[in-house]
Amino acid sequence: MNCKVVLAAEVASSYTDEIKTEVSQKDIKPKLVGFLANDDPYAEKYARSSSKHLAEAGLEFELRQIPREELEQAIDEANRDSEVSGILVYYPVYGDERDQKLQDLVDPTKDVEGLNVVYNGKLYSNDRFLDDEKTRKAILPCTPLAVVKVLDHIGVYDHNLPYGDHLRGKTIAVVNRSEVVGRPLAALLAHDGAKVYSIDINDIQIFARDPAASINSYTATKTDFKPEDVIPECDVVITGVPSASYKMPTSLLKPGVVAVNFASVRNFEPEVKEVSSIYVPSVGKVTVSMLQRNLLRLFNYQH
Repeated sequence: MNCKVVLAAEVASSYTDEIKTEVSQKDIKPKLVGFLANDDPYAEKYARSSSKHLAEAGLEFELRQIPREELEQAIDEANRDSEVSGILVYYPVYGDERDQKLQDLVDPTKDVEGLNVVYNGKLYSNDRFLDDEKTRKAILPCTPLAVVKVLDHIGVYDHNLPYGDHLRGKTIAVVNRSEVVGRPLAALLAHDGAKVYSIDINDIQIFARDPAASINSYTATKTDFKPEDVIPECDVVITGVPSASYKMPTSLLKPGVVAVNFASVRNFEPEVKEVSSIYVPSVGKVTVSMLQRNLLRLFNYQH
């Protein structure tokens, strides 16, 4: 199998140039404040990467490392600070329902990751706009949006099909069902017409839209399937397991599969290149580009 390896930098480059151009024309630079209140080394790595790339784009970034017990008050203060254009919290903080409470504390007008209940509602109902006039788009979570942009870049989306059906006929596996990435990604793909196997440690659910249903409607159905039952039928396999010990068995992948990894570690075996048509080992730089776009969009809404 002749496998094409697509790097995130290639996908991100066009967005980066566009953002740099727009920022250079502004007298006031958008400012992002990031809160790091955990000991996760991958979160710290993402924070360092965010700082570097935001600076390169001409955007201001301030990282505030604080105890998690002080995070609620810190978010409230940033919400009220007119000099702060966007707020980013590096999750997980508690790793349970308290994280959702923190997400909802962030003012939607400053929520660069689109995790607030306002944006969640928009995402799951496939409502892209914040206003009736459709002049202000809702904010989508950075990593799910990055994966969508990667899939579009490599030709998985078919724009010859009607809007809402660009993934019609595609079967996709998403190995991760976190509330921050995996579940919203599965919903976005189902909204675009794909049949999605959402694979979690506990079960496998099918996210899909009935062909006769509205594009604002999809269902999530629990199954008794195992990964070995569904992975072999998938045209696209997307992994996001935050564990270096997890590897997607290459033996389960069908020839010609598109393999995309959004985890901070490599979830595919080296042999993935022998069976896949396209392999994307990371989406990190695209995620940062989506973060920049979201920050710039919120700044424009505020001004």
